[in-house]
Amino acid sequence: MSASYIRFAERQESPEREAPESISVWLGFASGRSVLMYILLTSLLASGLMVVKTTHENRLAFNELQLLREEANQLDVEWGQLLLEQSTFGLDGRIEQKATRELQMQVPQISDIIVVSLHDQEP
Repeated sequence: MSASYIRFAERQESPEREAPESISVWLGFASGRSVLMYILLTSLLASGLMVVKTTHENRLAFNELQLLREEANQLDVEWGQLLLEQSTFGLDGRIEQKATRELQMQVPQISDIIVVSLHDQEP
């Protein structure tokens, strides 16, 4: 029998089991290197989770930005249509003013208006 087997058998047969000195020894915090390793591991895990969180937030912000840009483009198109409509409405009033002022034209009275229908004419 080897020496390691005998020690193992002695441990199994002995009714008194050795309890760990403390939990910190059992966790490996007894040496400074182990504590440093746990701190580095924890900080690495925390920084990895923060990278994932930041990436997710950036994607959400980018999607929102794209939606806002699309909305801005639609509003620009609508603004252009409204400006065109406004200029169209403005032309009628301007044309009427020029016709009255320069050509001495006037709006006819209702009694002076004659409506001609194509269906009433005979060939």
